[in-house]
Amino acid sequence: MKRLLRSAALTAASIAVPITTLHSTALAQDAVTVLGHDFTFPNQIDGMPAKLSDFRDLQIHSFTTSDGVKLSYWEAGKGEPLVFVPGWSANGAMYFYVMYLLKDHYHVYVLEPRNQGLSQRVSYGATIPRFAQDLHQFLDHIDAKKVNLCGWSMGASVIWSYVDLFGEANIKKLAFVDEPPSIYSHTDWSEEERLNAGAFTSSPEAMIDAFGRGKPTNRLVVNIGPPAHPAPKDTPYYLNAQLLGSTFIKNDPDYMNLVLFNHIMNDWRNVISEKVHAPTAIFTGENSNWLQSQKWINGVVKGSRLFIFTAEESGDHMLLVRNPVRFTQDLSNFLTN
Repeated sequence: MKRLLRSAALTAASIAVPITTLHSTALAQDAVTVLGHDFTFPNQIDGMPAKLSDFRDLQIHSFTTSDGVKLSYWEAGKGEPLVFVPGWSANGAMYFYVMYLLKDHYHVYVLEPRNQGLSQRVSYGATIPRFAQDLHQFLDHIDAKKVNLCGWSMGASVIWSYVDLFGEANIKKLAFVDEPPSIYSHTDWSEEERLNAGAFTSSPEAMIDAFGRGKPTNRLVVNIGPPAHPAPKDTPYYLNAQLLGSTFIKNDPDYMNLVLFNHIMNDWRNVISEKVHAPTAIFTGENSNWLQSQKWINGVVKGSRLFIFTAEESGDHMLLVRNPVRFTQDLSNFLTN
């Protein structure tokens, strides 16, 4: 099959997210039925489910967009709606503990973008604005009148595009997890402008090769790499969520990579500074490659709150998965106060 990347589009938010995705199957309701069998977590955590089936009200559903694409979403809990939009290559399995910890107070959803997770693979609609349209149609599907939205990595870009296209009329609060406003670095920018934007590549094609195909690059062209002070070893939450995903999920890189170019080339600074007015939380960490850009967002969005995880608290791009306990505590505190 010809590689589909040539017709494509990228996301900053997804940078460190591993490449895994649930394979397509007929969607039922409870997660065990949809995924085909139960799953026992190798790392037992006090107070957390030992098996997938222990999360009794975890469900997986789907709906069809206006352009005929079936998108899947994970759902649990009751209360006011809280919708998570994953980053590039991420899926609902990565939110297992986040959903479990929030289900008693919120009606939690994780919408899997087209070409990721259980969602349908298609060669069209691979742009951030189309993903935003998908989110808009999903909110109509669940009849969400006032909703809390949380975007991680590329998922934050999807929400910025949603705000740009549809405004904030049905948004209660917003949360963004470690996404730079612009991935692409313009040659006429100062170093301060680059750092405030979070930009880290001067070549979309080289970045697509690096992230989508695993090809080597250099930091002059794609300035991304391991943090100077690596986080502690992976947490049991992260290891369990990763294994849950890799057990059931197989990404197709040809489809998953389609959105990368478009994602890389968007610059959301004007949307963030001029159109984001809802109460906003920003999550990042000491080991994030985009810490300065997250501080910039905090500075231009009036009244926003900035949560910075330390290195010991798994404060990097994967903080939501590595430290779901602190993340959900901070998020809940923000949403209720």
